[in-house]
Amino acid sequence: MTTMTKITMTKRIIFLLAVFILFGCNRVDKQSLSAKRSLTDYVNPFLGTATLWEPEDLGYTRKIKERTWGAEVYPGTSLPNAMVQLSPVTQYRSGAGYQYEDTVIYGFSHTNKGHWNLLHIPLLPVTGAVQPGDFASKFSHRNESARPGYYQVFLERYGVNVELTSTLRCGYHKYTFKESDDKKLLADLMRSNNRVVEWDIQKAGENVFTGFQHAEGKMYFYAVSNYEIEHIEQVMNDTHEVSVVNFRNSKGKEALELKIGFSFVGVENAKMNLEKEMLHKDFGEVCKEANDTWEHTLSKISVTGGTEREKGLFYSCLYRSMLWPALRSDVNFDYTDEQGNKVNGGFRYYTNPSFWDDYRNKLVLLSMLSPEVATDVIKSITDKGEKRRGYMPTFFHGDHASVFVAGTYFRGITDFDLERAYNLLLKNATVPGRGGRPYLDEYMERGWIAEKDTTHVPTWDEYKAAVTKTVEYAYDDYAVALLAKELGKTDDYNMLMARTGNYKNLFDPSTGFWRGRIDDGSWIADFDPYYPYYAYMYREANAWQSLFFAPHDPEGMIALYPSPDAVEKKLDSLFSEPWRGYEAHNMTGFIGNYCHGNQPDHSVPYTYYFIGKQEKSQLILDSIMNHYYDMGAEKLAYSGMDDAGEMSSWYVFNAIGLYTYSPADPEYIVSVPLFDRVEFTLGTHIVFTIAKKGKGRKITGITYGNEKVDGWFISHAKLKAGKELVISVE
Repeated sequence: MTTMTKITMTKRIIFLLAVFILFGCNRVDKQSLSAKRSLTDYVNPFLGTATLWEPEDLGYTRKIKERTWGAEVYPGTSLPNAMVQLSPVTQYRSGAGYQYEDTVIYGFSHTNKGHWNLLHIPLLPVTGAVQPGDFASKFSHRNESARPGYYQVFLERYGVNVELTSTLRCGYHKYTFKESDDKKLLADLMRSNNRVVEWDIQKAGENVFTGFQHAEGKMYFYAVSNYEIEHIEQVMNDTHEVSVVNFRNSKGKEALELKIGFSFVGVENAKMNLEKEMLHKDFGEVCKEANDTWEHTLSKISVTGGTEREKGLFYSCLYRSMLWPALRSDVNFDYTDEQGNKVNGGFRYYTNPSFWDDYRNKLVLLSMLSPEVATDVIKSITDKGEKRRGYMPTFFHGDHASVFVAGTYFRGITDFDLERAYNLLLKNATVPGRGGRPYLDEYMERGWIAEKDTTHVPTWDEYKAAVTKTVEYAYDDYAVALLAKELGKTDDYNMLMARTGNYKNLFDPSTGFWRGRIDDGSWIADFDPYYPYYAYMYREANAWQSLFFAPHDPEGMIALYPSPDAVEKKLDSLFSEPWRGYEAHNMTGFIGNYCHGNQPDHSVPYTYYFIGKQEKSQLILDSIMNHYYDMGAEKLAYSGMDDAGEMSSWYVFNAIGLYTYSPADPEYIVSVPLFDRVEFTLGTHIVFTIAKKGKGRKITGITYGNEKVDGWFISHAKLKAGKELVISVE
């Protein structure tokens, strides 16, 4: 761990400011002299699997027994936005099911988001007699490896080397046993990260077994083995039951290979997926195809310059950004809809995005790199909304499908029915009811949501998160208003735009914070801007982390303060006032009271731009990129949860010098890239470049196609012209 990471967060910001003043924040990036590497070689799938433990990393001293939340990602194999994520399970009900500090493996599951759910159909190669409560195997990181599309580990208990690879809808298991051992397979179908409703497994041919597991979706499987199946037995004790697949004449050198097709429609569709994607290929072919797919995806952003570490972080983050949402339709486009019916809509059906987290950046990155996926995600959520009471799906908090749909459409991705999507979004914004915006009636009546009048609220208690909802609804209204204008719905546009200023209603000028009100309109008296809440006034944040959120109206937001100097002082205090030692599972990675380990304040550093202090913003951005993505003793921890790619996408954008400050708008705020040159492929063929001119971190000029860019933003329409964006710095 470097000296910089060990100093306190307060000293860090003071030190960085001093460095900037003394040396102009100059930075020398040395081009690596090493031979050209494949981009997949830069990806470390283990990055983000470790947990932060030390006070200097956490920002506080641990008092509670439970671990803090890490990035909660998985190291296993998957293709971009695939149905199958084939990955080891070291513990259940714990993020992605894999924690780097764990020492045993319970099985290899086939779905994963990295967010406390899924882990369908865990399988484990075993030998000898099976005890249903005692079958996990020890493993060592010395005998474990991973790269995009491939995972390997040695199971010490059984002497089995495990190799895994995958296609979009299929998993390939290759288990090398000792020659003298009988080969067996344990299916732990009573367990996943969700409550298992029902399950089934049965022999369906000499070399075939089939079944399903119903746990956050009913996932069917059709598995083909290279060994004949003797029988499948159920082994149980008082608390648990597992299935064991026994194979005939299974001793010998030849590895046990399983090719498994999956479907959320039925076993026959799982078989169809297997026959189309994998059945007639060997392990090496599938593994190479997976690597080639990732090489193609990663090559859409090519960087020159920077250090090898920065390239490793960049491509690891880009890899992590492209995994979710996940496919849920079959090769013939069949899927199971919200009402449980088998449907074929002629498009690829996907899971819902993690809207509260990844609307900020990841979904924009998805639309830029894979517009066909973004299009089908919008078709999917529209289909779901029309079949679930007419509301567009939400996620966890807020109503940010509105931002995703608007931002995607205005970036020129229009191959979906905008009118259908708009009708759902308008209902979310205007019709109170289950499935829409919580507390919408309050918001519509007075322009803000009241919080409960109480005192001494524990961090973890659930209330309304009224401040966060109010300011985020105002932004969602803006996104829907943009669509209303596009569709010529003037009355809707005027109504929604009148609400976009509601974020001002909870600004307290006496404190300079956004602050909760009770029903009579008075401010909540028990107000401590340093105290974090999960849902009282703020969602997973304190008042400091809830500053400066009005992406659609930064000038109006700044005008709430007496002067630009007052804004600057508030921002400086945010990044220098030390964290008061509060312990919360999902709040780690502090610069002062700024928390990079969770999403709410990820756009706040750019506020310096709007008071003419871009260089201060860059100072914070550089510190975050340098310190918060390979933390901990193993250098494998993020500062906090990746949340389906949001944290990773934040790094990707800032490393290339662009950020989605207002993701509903088709434009990007320009910052100083880490790399000397970036080639970015929009969709399939449009390539624009970003070039850094100079060695400093203060922007002195921006041009695009040799024409001066006024202000700090570059439009998506200009980038589509395929020219060069030059960022001059000193």
